[in-house]
Amino acid sequence: MNKFLASLFFLILSITATYAQVFEPVKWSTSVEKLSETEYYLVSKATIDEGWHLYSQNVPENGPIATTFTYSTTPDFKLLKETLEEEGHVVDDPVFQMEIKFFEDHAEFRQRIKILNSELSLVNGEVEFMVCDDERCLPPNFVDLTFDLTKSVAAAAEEGAIFNKTEDNAAANSNIIEPVKWTTAVEKVSDTEYNLVSKATIDNGWHLYSQKVPDDGPIATTFMYYEDATYQVIGNTTEADGQTVNDPVFNMEIKFFENTTEFRQRIKVLDNTLKTVTAEVEFMSCNNTQCTAPTYVDLNFDLSKSASASVDNSAEISETSTEDEKGLLGIFFVAFLSGFAALLTPCVFPMIPMTVSFFTKQSKSKAAGIRNAVIYGVSIIVIYVLLGILVSLIFGADALNALSTNVWFNLIFFILLLVFAASFLGAFEILLPNSWANKVDSQADRGGMIGIFFMALALAIVSFSCTGPIVGTLLVQAAAGGSQVGPIVGMLGFSLAIALPFALFAAFPGWLNSLPKSGGWLNTVKVVLGFLELALAFKFLSNADLVLQTHFLEREVFIAIWIAIFGALAFYLFGKIQLPHDSPISHISVGRLSLGLLVLSFTIYMIPGLWGAPLNLISAFPPPLDYSESPYGVGNSKGGGAAASVSHEDLPDGAHLLAPHQILAFNDYDKGLAYAKEVGKPVMLDFTGWACVNCRKMEQNVWVKDNILSILKNDVVLISLYVDDKRPLPKGEVMESQLKPGKQLKYIGQKWSEFQTIKYKTNTQPFYVLMDHNGDNLNTPVGYTPDAEEYHTWLENGLNNFKTE
Repeated sequence: MNKFLASLFFLILSITATYAQVFEPVKWSTSVEKLSETEYYLVSKATIDEGWHLYSQNVPENGPIATTFTYSTTPDFKLLKETLEEEGHVVDDPVFQMEIKFFEDHAEFRQRIKILNSELSLVNGEVEFMVCDDERCLPPNFVDLTFDLTKSVAAAAEEGAIFNKTEDNAAANSNIIEPVKWTTAVEKVSDTEYNLVSKATIDNGWHLYSQKVPDDGPIATTFMYYEDATYQVIGNTTEADGQTVNDPVFNMEIKFFENTTEFRQRIKVLDNTLKTVTAEVEFMSCNNTQCTAPTYVDLNFDLSKSASASVDNSAEISETSTEDEKGLLGIFFVAFLSGFAALLTPCVFPMIPMTVSFFTKQSKSKAAGIRNAVIYGVSIIVIYVLLGILVSLIFGADALNALSTNVWFNLIFFILLLVFAASFLGAFEILLPNSWANKVDSQADRGGMIGIFFMALALAIVSFSCTGPIVGTLLVQAAAGGSQVGPIVGMLGFSLAIALPFALFAAFPGWLNSLPKSGGWLNTVKVVLGFLELALAFKFLSNADLVLQTHFLEREVFIAIWIAIFGALAFYLFGKIQLPHDSPISHISVGRLSLGLLVLSFTIYMIPGLWGAPLNLISAFPPPLDYSESPYGVGNSKGGGAAASVSHEDLPDGAHLLAPHQILAFNDYDKGLAYAKEVGKPVMLDFTGWACVNCRKMEQNVWVKDNILSILKNDVVLISLYVDDKRPLPKGEVMESQLKPGKQLKYIGQKWSEFQTIKYKTNTQPFYVLMDHNGDNLNTPVGYTPDAEEYHTWLENGLNNFKTE
């Protein structure tokens, strides 16, 4: 009996053990590999029992649970890129009926980190995973991971190669494209000066844009150096020559790079203990079918590993500044012409014969008169160049680089130019205090070179009502160009044009007889300059409007304002408009009539711009075609459809009519989805960008087709998400990046870019998704599809799937 009970007990125990067996087919271990003093690999190794398999980090939707790593991020370190994995096996899974990547026997995962606190010793993490064999799957499991940095080993070369290989595989499997890879180096120029070299390696078929692109063009490559008390940035970041092509979409010449390129920034070290310099580069890249969203990459320059700068490198830096030289030559040329225009104003022109006669009569000989006139001219140049130097020193290189895109600077410049224009048109005169002129005039009586200098200063003060607005405009334009020496070059060109006549007429007094007599025509020149100032002012207001995306000054409004300004100028030249300081006109001279006809012709030329004409002669001034009510004309709703009958007042909350086709569209995901549910239509997500070339090609060449335009207007709700929208996120919506933990998303465009990357595993534009009200895809999303029939078929397929739901 006892034997029977014992046998029964062991039988029950064995059965219980069989049914209570706990499977642990995956064992996890960790290690740490040291890359540098601040960077490490956190290595997670999975040992997998025979017959079982562990799934990849990237699996298709509706597939198995992906292996997912989370790290307890702290201020002591930050993650660099994503957790990378080995190649594994890709098979067609008969259960899920899809291709799935998994690992057998073993697998390694690497996470690169950067240490921000040298005392950090441990990093904690967690891995979520599931495993299956041919018969069963285990539920998702969570395992804690601990990485001991004090036990790190040096990373081997072959393992570094594996890192690069797995990085490529991860990108390929997730459709996250990284066509540009960045590396850094440092060149030592002297004991205190270094070149920070950023090298971009660009995938075949892709191109990276220059630091300088025209207004309304693509996103420029932009470097931001975190300057502090330890070092000083010298000059601008220079770049290689690259290629300049005429882009058919933007209708402008754009410079870009292919294969490889380098950027150099000279710095001066102020603290000998400085070891590393950090920076960030913002860029976008494109190929013939797609563009990436604006991307931000951190750059680290290790000064302790610097190499001596060769002569060839110095020559290259000089060569890369040719674009700056071209810009400065343009500033000088415009300033020189502006100086001649200033000569023909009532405040300056009458001074030429008076001043030259003074020098020739008061001097003991003709040579002395010429010498004094030359000194007078040189003094004028010195005075204005000193003004340019003062502006450059006050603003500095960083501030000047920010002027072209800074909203407040553009608004201030707009107001300044309005004031200058009103002054030229006769509303008032901008005068410096009389006490200044009196003090300077008293110094001019001292004689000699000092007296001549103060005579030149007196001219600058007395003529300020005419020259001030021109000088102010030149300084604004030169400063907005972003070069610190721009204002200096501008004042050199302007003052040279002012000074030359005094020296020339002093050398050849007989030429004075050929000068036209002073009269009402001088005020005409001043008024013409006033109209030009007024037209230029609205370019700065347009810049601010484009940055803020307020659509207050759309293309048609801008062109209408210019038509009004130049139309009024034409009427003025024909004598139909009189301003306060004008003399009575008994007849119109041939020169004035010719100029009036030229201005009238220009005015008529701009009128078709209201109906979508590109206006190539002035393409750099008005907003782009897509920033308009409609390129087909004010009030025209070509294409018909439901959206065409919707007025701006009747638009749903968050909606607008998308130019150029007047499609009802949203720029907010939640509002667009809510409206789609309300009207019972599917959603088309349009991941796009203001600077996306192929997005514009699709809109201009494919969307315009009648069968496609009809669907976009009547059958779907369009949500356009701009990945390069630089408007800041509202305070309540600022969030931490899920792709780059520790980095804040600052802009609306970054929010939509990360949304696209996480949800759709791609980061290129254009990218189109048809989805239902639950956010599920109705068909496979597509990118750039220039074949209109193929795109139409894709739309019809998604609509049919929505109807069957």
